[in-house]
Amino acid sequence: MVGVLLVNLGTPDAPDTGSVRRYLREFLMDGRVIDIPYPFRFLLVNGIIAPFRAPKSAKIYQQLWEERGSPLKFYGEDVRDALQKSLGEDYVVKLAMRYQNPDLPSVLKEMEKLQLEKLIIIPLFPQYASATTGSVYERVMELMSSWQIMPSISLVSYFYQRPGFATYFAEKAKKYQADHDFDYYLFSYHGVPERHIRNGDITKNTCVFGTCCEQITEKNHGCYRAQCFETTRLIAKEMGLKEGTFGTAFQSRLGRDPWLQPYTDETIKKLVKEGKKKILAFSPAFVADCLETTIEVGEEYKELFEEAGGEHWQLVESLNNSPEWVSFLKDLVHQS
Repeated sequence: MVGVLLVNLGTPDAPDTGSVRRYLREFLMDGRVIDIPYPFRFLLVNGIIAPFRAPKSAKIYQQLWEERGSPLKFYGEDVRDALQKSLGEDYVVKLAMRYQNPDLPSVLKEMEKLQLEKLIIIPLFPQYASATTGSVYERVMELMSSWQIMPSISLVSYFYQRPGFATYFAEKAKKYQADHDFDYYLFSYHGVPERHIRNGDITKNTCVFGTCCEQITEKNHGCYRAQCFETTRLIAKEMGLKEGTFGTAFQSRLGRDPWLQPYTDETIKKLVKEGKKKILAFSPAFVADCLETTIEVGEEYKELFEEAGGEHWQLVESLNNSPEWVSFLKDLVHQS
């Protein structure tokens, strides 16, 4: 029996202040997310961020919530079930969240009882980052350290470059291109603090937050920023876009420390000033629509764009529970 463990970031159990506060506390107390000494992280998260941010975030989650709950969760459940059906009885597919539910300890406990021959772990993050994929691996290894019988383990670090990923977004864009003549294509990725990238630069001289991301090399192939720029290039190539008509930016920064640039909100204002009035936006760092795509990119950035003088802003939906995404994951499992 081969186990397939799909792991996404997580979501509150409900769109209320208490649930959001629990989610934020678990999420932000992860040392790979906020990489400062534990005592300071504890005070920051429990004394400032969670108490004050939870009520505001709960209101936003209420806008996102659907009858089935959080899209990130129910799309994941749909994909889990469809992938299980597609792979057949020789596989068992489980879904877990790094934070909140379904929680990793419970899901891995179930998988331990199955006496698996092989376990394929697929963090659902197209690009590798220490705060996402790295955190999943660390937690999984911690939980599995007590297993008496270890199966063969295959870890998928990233998949943005695999055949089919860029094709999906290019194909989804076609239906919007049929109705509008866009003059720019903006690819917005979730940001991380610049220090996360520096910490991952083992050479200590490769990362310069600029030309080093113009291509993937042996030295930067694991760099989140470089992978994001490469993702943009791959999708743009699939779409046949010309240089100067597309760009990469980073969203969702928090705090005063410098995060990956260029920032999406500042880029939007700049593009409008340059005469870009019709923009098609992508969020290829996410495999399911969530607060960061539907609300932040789809609504908040649209409002910012229109206030700056833009005319038409459209977000291309994520992979969600599409047959193409399930087929992509099936191929990924067979190749792992």
